[in-house]
Amino acid sequence: MRFAVSKSPPVMVRPSTEPVPVPGKTTATQVVQLSSWDTTYVDFQVTVLLVFDGSVHQPVEAIKKGLSRALAHYHTIAGRLAATADEDGVLLHVACTGEGVPFVATSAGCALQDHGLLDAPFTTSLLDDLAVYYPAPEGCRSTDPMLLMQVTEFACGGFTVGVTWNHTLADATGIAQFLQAVGELTRAEADASAVPSITPVRDGRAASLPLLSAPVVAAKQSLMLDLGGQGLIYLDTVVPMKLIDRIKSDYKAAHSGYCTTFEATAAVLWRCRTRAIIGDDPDGYDMSTPAPLAFFVNVRKHVGTAAGYYGNCAVAQLAFATTGEVAGAGDEGMNGLVDLIKRAKDGVPELLRGMRAGGSAVDGMGEEEIAAAFGYNALMVTCWRTIRFDDADFGGGGPARVVGRWQQTTLPCVALVSCGATGERLLTQCVRAEHAAALLAELDQRTRLA
Repeated sequence: MRFAVSKSPPVMVRPSTEPVPVPGKTTATQVVQLSSWDTTYVDFQVTVLLVFDGSVHQPVEAIKKGLSRALAHYHTIAGRLAATADEDGVLLHVACTGEGVPFVATSAGCALQDHGLLDAPFTTSLLDDLAVYYPAPEGCRSTDPMLLMQVTEFACGGFTVGVTWNHTLADATGIAQFLQAVGELTRAEADASAVPSITPVRDGRAASLPLLSAPVVAAKQSLMLDLGGQGLIYLDTVVPMKLIDRIKSDYKAAHSGYCTTFEATAAVLWRCRTRAIIGDDPDGYDMSTPAPLAFFVNVRKHVGTAAGYYGNCAVAQLAFATTGEVAGAGDEGMNGLVDLIKRAKDGVPELLRGMRAGGSAVDGMGEEEIAAAFGYNALMVTCWRTIRFDDADFGGGGPARVVGRWQQTTLPCVALVSCGATGERLLTQCVRAEHAAALLAELDQRTRLA
């Protein structure tokens, strides 16, 4: 059910001070170079919504001031995409123009709990009301701001912070770092000398990331854009801890090894989602049709980026299996899926070594593997359990809830967000409408059998 909100027209929040000049730079506008990893995400927008049940005095004005102060340190976020030509061709960069971030102040004449915003499943209609987005159908264009923000005040004293950004700017880890800085400077309103506890670093060309070739970047961009018409629907559900603990226990008994919460959750979702999309079709259980699981791994520690780097720094690693292997996995087979995920995680260093060697594959994949990895039979997972959105504190404590959304040019994907002792919350856009009920039924059946 939707609720009435009153949105003010957007205002442009600019950095509170001019960026510190870069030594040796004589141009009026500083330029921050993008890595090849950044340019694979051009026009791809992501939204995170933070729900706060703690009270903050005038949160709209307080956060607006904190945002302005944070932009003075994160000047890339206040800039705009631009392009230059050199011997390597046309290169995208961010011009630190200081144009700022559109900020929308919103009020809702109800309490957070009136619409279940603290515990009930989210719908796209709620997300539409509580965040702002780039214009459809174009999505985030090169001339658009790099980030959009909306703060909504509720009658109960709680509030939400909705942030939509062009993925070219940063990955989720980088945006979480930025929101921590906004929170720190919001809380330190009276201290004009306050600075973020993490010094931001952004120049992608200077980062120690393996270089992706131009054809590889183009291929990934094309795949992401082509899949916008898959008709994937948004679902918000929970994998109960009872089921996760059962998978962990079975794995330990069979292997005398440890199964992580991520591995258990990803394995059961992989199985249930595959069974949901193939249904009763006996041909779906063959051993030739690929149904891989792709998951993102933050590789900052592997590649040695500087502390505070907030550009894109995650690889998509693959666990390969067929529809028959995944859908046919019973209790014993679940251990096999966990093993596949573990081996893929262990293979990240080798994947990075291959990328550094200058291979022509995308994250170690050939063209056919890429198509399989991003097709409808595949599942892509990004884990927000260890991304520090929970550390964003604007004065009333951390968020009671974190919600994510991928808009328009989206892949069959899932974000795992921890919800404590209850289980793992799944924020998914991984099935079409005709498969949604089957996915939820599969998860329910696995839970009842646990």
